[in-house]
Amino acid sequence: MAPAKFWRERPQLGAALAWLGLALIAGAYLTFSERDTPFPGVAAVVPVAGTVLLLLSGSGNVQRGASAMLALPPLQWVGKLSYSLYLWHWPVIVYATMMVPDLSWPGRLACAALTLALSIFTYNFIENPIRRNGWLMANAARALIPAAMLTGAGVMATYANARLAVDDLDPSQRIIAETAAKPSTARAKVGCVLDYETVTPKPCVFGAKNADRSIALFGDSHADHWSTPLIEAAKKNDYKVVTWLKAACRASRLTVWSSKLKRDYTECDQWREQSIKEIIALRPSLVVISEISLTSSRKLSPDAQQSDSLDQNWQAGLRATLEAFSQAGLKVAFIRDVPFNSMFVDTCVARALWRGQTPSVCDAPRTDAANDAMAAVERDIVRAVPNATYIDMTDRFCDAKTCHVFIDGKLAYRDRHHMATPFAQTLEPPVERALFSTGAAEK
Repeated sequence: MAPAKFWRERPQLGAALAWLGLALIAGAYLTFSERDTPFPGVAAVVPVAGTVLLLLSGSGNVQRGASAMLALPPLQWVGKLSYSLYLWHWPVIVYATMMVPDLSWPGRLACAALTLALSIFTYNFIENPIRRNGWLMANAARALIPAAMLTGAGVMATYANARLAVDDLDPSQRIIAETAAKPSTARAKVGCVLDYETVTPKPCVFGAKNADRSIALFGDSHADHWSTPLIEAAKKNDYKVVTWLKAACRASRLTVWSSKLKRDYTECDQWREQSIKEIIALRPSLVVISEISLTSSRKLSPDAQQSDSLDQNWQAGLRATLEAFSQAGLKVAFIRDVPFNSMFVDTCVARALWRGQTPSVCDAPRTDAANDAMAAVERDIVRAVPNATYIDMTDRFCDAKTCHVFIDGKLAYRDRHHMATPFAQTLEPPVERALFSTGAAEK
C-alpha cells in the first residue's frame, strides 16, 4: 500500500527488494517438498512475501536490476499469457498422461508447445476481444449477467458429462470401476479401520458373533484386505473374528515416519501397544497378522525418512510383537504381504482394455513385485517364534517369473498394493485350509 513515489525516490531499495523477492520465490521452489514442508501453512509466507516484494519493487517503475530483467519484452509477453497458460496446461497434461502414461521428455516439450499455442490463440481471440468489448465495458450488468450464464452452463455441462461418462461405461470398464470401489468386509463397517489420528483401539466383531471361539485380526490396511476371506472362512467353522485395524499402522513394534503426518507416527505406537494388551486379554484361539512389507513401503514412499538401522529395527519389532503373543500362550498366523505393483492396477487394466490390449500388459516381473528376499527374512523370524505359523499365498498372484494383476477373470488389486475385494473373496478356500484344516486356529 506504500505510495509509488516512495519507491521512485529510493531506486536502490527497490532494486534490492526485487532481488530479495526473486530469491524468496526461487528458494521456495527449490527447497520446499511435499515430504518436509506442510503446505499451505506458515511456509506459504515465503513465496507470498517474495511476490509482494517483487510487486513493490516495480511499483515505482524503476527499471533497474531484477525489474529491468523482468521488463524485457519476452518475459512481458509470457506474463501476458500467464493466465491462459495456467488454464490450458492442466487439460493438456491430463489428456497426455491418459494417452501416453510414460511420457518422454520430447513428449513433455510437445505438451508445453501445445499449451503455448492454445494460450496464444485464446488470449488473442477470446480473452482480449471479451475484455475490450465496448458493449460489455459500458455497463457492469452487461458483463456480470453473461458471466453468470456461462458459469452456470459450465457447471451443468460438467455435471451432464460426469453422468454420461458413468452411464455409458463399457461393461468391462464398469466391472473394473465397481471392483476397485468395493470395500473389504471390515472396512464396509464404519469405524473398523481407524484413521491416522485415533489412538484408542476400536475392535469390531464379525462372523459367528455368538461363537465361543474367536480369531483376532491385527494390523494395517494389508491386514484389512484379508478380512474378507478370513471372516467368511471363520463363519463356516463357527468362529467369530475380532479386528484391530488402523491405517498405515503395522503390527510390528516399529516407529515409522508418516508421509501423511510429516512426522513420526506416534499414534500408531500408542494404538499398537494398547491393541496387543486387548488381544491378549481376549484370549483368542488365533491371532492373524499381516502388514505391508518393508520393501513395498519403501517403494510406496521412496522419499520418506529412512534410518540406516530400519531393517534391524523392523526385524526386532516383528519378533517383539510375535513373542508378546507367543509368551501369552496364543497362537499366531502371519500372512505374507501381497506383491507390489509399479502402477495403479485398476487404471492400467482399464486403459489396456480401452486400447484393445490384454490385462497382462500390466503384469510385473516377480523379481520386481514379490519382495522375495524380504519375505525370506520375515519367514525365518516367524518360524523361530514358538506357536507362530507363516502363511504364504504368493503363488495365488505369481508364477516363477511373473506376478499377475488379472486372475481368473477378476481384478486382483484395487490400486497398487491392496487386494480388490471380489478377488479376495476367491481366496476364502485357501485361507480356510491354511488356518483351519491345518489346525492353526485350534487350541
